[in-house]
Amino acid sequence: MHARTADSRRDFLHKLSSRLINENQVIAIESLAVSNMQKNRCLAKSISDASWSEFTRQLEYKAQWYGRTLVGIDKWYPSSKRCCDCGHTVVKMPLNIRAWTCPECGSIHDRDINAARNVLAAGLAASAHGDSVSPMSL
Repeated sequence: MHARTADSRRDFLHKLSSRLINENQVIAIESLAVSNMQKNRCLAKSISDASWSEFTRQLEYKAQWYGRTLVGIDKWYPSSKRCCDCGHTVVKMPLNIRAWTCPECGSIHDRDINAARNVLAAGLAASAHGDSVSPMSL
């Protein structure tokens, strides 16, 4: 039963990573402190089941195979605290805040969607202009 679960997880990760590599020329990912995130007892099992390091490994080698660009953004980049519309960065934002309003432009943001837009923008900037947004090395 464990082998079947592992095989289906691996199959899903291969299909997802292949689809992402085939559909995109540049992929931006954010490095996360997974070991620190696993210290949360409520989320540890779900985080472990996601196999993030395996997914990143698959993206890396498939990007090299197919000539795609994989850009990693440093974990200290304020992706969820920066407004993707005006660029204003909120000084402090606890994890329990899932939606927020930018004090500068008034835009309402879902925390995760805003972070994804900022990671993509930082990845594209790093890909086009070099190391101006503190990309990590993969």
